[in-house]
Amino acid sequence: MSESRLPGADLTALGPWLKAERPGLIDGDLTGTLIAGGKSNLTYIVTDAAGQEFVLRRPPLGHVLATAHDMSREARVMRALAGSVVPVPDVLAECTDDSVLGAPFYLMTKANGTAYRTKDELGELGADRTEAVIDAMMTVLGGLHSVDPADVGLADFGRAEGFLARQVKRWRTQFEASRSRDLPGETALFEALSAQIPEQGAPGIVHGDYRLDNLLVDSSVAGDPITAVLDWEMSTIGDPLTDLALLLVYSDLGRHPAWGDSVATAPQAAGYPSNEQLIERYASASDRDLTHLGWYVGLANYKLAGVMEGIHYRYVKGQTVGAGFEDAGAGVEMMLANGLAALER
Repeated sequence: MSESRLPGADLTALGPWLKAERPGLIDGDLTGTLIAGGKSNLTYIVTDAAGQEFVLRRPPLGHVLATAHDMSREARVMRALAGSVVPVPDVLAECTDDSVLGAPFYLMTKANGTAYRTKDELGELGADRTEAVIDAMMTVLGGLHSVDPADVGLADFGRAEGFLARQVKRWRTQFEASRSRDLPGETALFEALSAQIPEQGAPGIVHGDYRLDNLLVDSSVAGDPITAVLDWEMSTIGDPLTDLALLLVYSDLGRHPAWGDSVATAPQAAGYPSNEQLIERYASASDRDLTHLGWYVGLANYKLAGVMEGIHYRYVKGQTVGAGFEDAGAGVEMMLANGLAALER
């Protein structure tokens, strides 16, 4: 049910702010629905009295990591990519003043489409259409990695030099910030990654969390086009192969889910390519050197384990909104083991 007061989004406060910031954008009072439950930034569909729909994004409630959930970065990269080969929503308004909703936030257009997450959802498309959607997903990823950051005003969006080494150190810091238990596998993977850092490729725009359920696919029109790439909260300038590696990790987890609905099962759908095929399709859309991809997969497991440990921390502290968080802790240890195995291959 839509409400005017939602966890983290008091729409009775948002309405007057929007009317002052963007006169004429909304008509009448606002109602809204929470559509993402706090594992990442909170996402709401906001509707005005005329039936216009918008999307509101703000950080999760409670404990958040210092370098995560940056609303300004997320809004900036989408503004920069507007009109590029990467489909993104239009950012309509941004607020850095915590006094309005208790945290920074932004409002964007609502793109048409579905964020496919499960085997059953993709099953309704059939194998051929599923394969085409994943082909498009890899083409968009290659397109993103072909964009010159300087050409879209993002030259200063991140520091490419030393990116991989900083990523390893950064995710160690994230673990420390959310540490509530002993994790021997975390120490082992951190040390192995630190000892084997490859020479990184040419800098590019890194999404940071690229996967099928962070894309919108409009299956109401021919060709099932991707209409939007969402969730740019971890985006930066660096080595784009980190995006490919993380996508491969998500695909592996989805094919062999260890904990119920907390893993997207889309990779189990008929027509969804194997990891080897995903790599081949990326290689056809990109000129990146994939020689050391195993190291990147190890890093991707470490990163995702760090994200899940943050979720586990908030869950045990009672600071999550919604369901589906209880298995996050078990997933952390599995991903750390997978990361070590990737380095050994």
